[in-house]
Amino acid sequence: MVAKKRVLVPLAPGFEELEAIAVIDYLRRAGAHVVTASVDAPNPITGRNRVRIMADIDLSEALEEWGEEWDLVVLPGGPGVARLAESETLAGLLSRRLGAGGLTGAICAAPRVLAAAGLPVATRITNHPGCRDDLADFTSYTTEAVAIDGPVITSRGPGTAVAFALALVEALYGADAAAALRAETVAA
Repeated sequence: MVAKKRVLVPLAPGFEELEAIAVIDYLRRAGAHVVTASVDAPNPITGRNRVRIMADIDLSEALEEWGEEWDLVVLPGGPGVARLAESETLAGLLSRRLGAGGLTGAICAAPRVLAAAGLPVATRITNHPGCRDDLADFTSYTTEAVAIDGPVITSRGPGTAVAFALALVEALYGADAAAALRAETVAA
C-alpha cells in the first residue's frame, strides 16, 4: 500500500477562506492527507470573512508528530499572513524546505512569507496585485494566475484558488489526476 501524500496547511486568524478551503478540498479529493495547523492561535481559527475553521492540530504539535516530512506545504493568503510571517517556527520550516527544494505553495499575500524565508529573487513568482510591492525585488515576477517555478507554486488570490489547487494536485499526483478533478468539479 502506498502511503498518502502528506500536506501541511498552516492557518492563522484572518486567513482567506476561499484560498484555504479550495486547497484543502482539492488535495483531499486527490487523496492527500491534508493537515491544517493553527499558527499561534487557539481553535477555532476565524478567517478574513468570519468563517471559523477547527484546525486539526497546532503547528508546533504537527512538527513534533511528523517532523518536516511533508510532501507539500501550502500557505493561504489574507490578513492572517502577517501572523504567519511572525512565526519563527514556520519561517524555519519554510527556509529549510526552500533550501532543500521541497514542494511549497503560497497564494495571495502569502508569497511574501516565502520571500522572507529565503526564496531566491530569480524565482518565477506571482501574488495579489495589492501586494506587488512586497515582491518588487523578484526579477521573474509574473501576473499570470498561477506561477510554477520548479517546486514553488504561487497564485494571485481568491479568484485563482481553484486553478492554484489544481496546480498543486498536478504537482503531487500528475496531470491526469488534475484533469480528472477539473472534470469532476467542472472547473474552468
